[in-house]
Amino acid sequence: MSLPSSDLVPPLQAADYQQKIKQVFAEVGKVVVGQHYMVGRLLIGLCTGGHILLEGVPGLAKTLTISTLSKVLHLHFQRVQFTPDLLPSDLVGTMIYNQNQSVFEVKKGPIFANLVLADEINRSPAKVQSALLEAMQEKQVTIGETTYPLDLPFLVLATQNPVEQEGTYPLPEAQVDRFMMKVHVDYLKKADELEVMRRMANMSYVGEVNPVLTKEDIFAIRSLINQVQISETLEKYIIELVFATRKPADYDLAEFAQYVQFGVSPRASIALHRAAKAVAFFDDRDYVLPEDIKDVAGDVLNHRILLNYEAEADGIRTQDLIDAILRKVPIS
Repeated sequence: MSLPSSDLVPPLQAADYQQKIKQVFAEVGKVVVGQHYMVGRLLIGLCTGGHILLEGVPGLAKTLTISTLSKVLHLHFQRVQFTPDLLPSDLVGTMIYNQNQSVFEVKKGPIFANLVLADEINRSPAKVQSALLEAMQEKQVTIGETTYPLDLPFLVLATQNPVEQEGTYPLPEAQVDRFMMKVHVDYLKKADELEVMRRMANMSYVGEVNPVLTKEDIFAIRSLINQVQISETLEKYIIELVFATRKPADYDLAEFAQYVQFGVSPRASIALHRAAKAVAFFDDRDYVLPEDIKDVAGDVLNHRILLNYEAEADGIRTQDLIDAILRKVPIS
């Protein structure tokens, strides 16, 4: 399924789609309490073609949020629980011999969906992770000698449990880089958790949501986001932010230079550009502000900066470096 041309979507429709985005938040809120930030990041990924890595302790409604979002967006959803014995064929599919017709048939795996939840992706070995990440990059899967395109929109939402690391297979830095954003999901506020407790304590509670967007709507929103204007000054600002992660000393951040092993890749500048446009569109604007870039900088950059062991020993986090960069790098 190909993306529609931008000239097929009149600019006058932008306000209608922006209103529908707000309806999506409202519908998801009927089931999921207090995760507005996570829903927003998932929508940014979906509307810009970027995959999302969610990290948070168990029980924070990561799976529930994604499955609810798929219903509101009327998309095909599949959940894959990653385990140490999972095989690539369990994910992408395999060839099965049909004895009645004496032929091999293709049995497609759960990767053939619009929203794929890779639950606890760090619990499966590298060969399974590689099969998933190949599909993320190429938007296609090869089974036997045939290559099958994946249905678009295609979005992988992977989760990691940061608490339990024994018996896990951490994603290599080069593979983590394929995710547009890494979103840290935190505990709820007291009032939100009280509401969750009251809802779920009622054993007759059934959360129902109504579809708001279709596939065609999502492609139209992508086209409109693509039309959002970003000035050359802000484009250069994105580049300065990216280069500051690679050579902090050149940006009056000498205290961090000794801790940085590798800065972010060129994928970071692309992701910042796209995500900032999406934030502007969701905020009912057709132009990007510096605040839009700063809003997404943490989630776009945090998993792409590789610090050394000295940083870990001194208690320096990637977020500390990002905060310092946002303070120091000027918009010229």
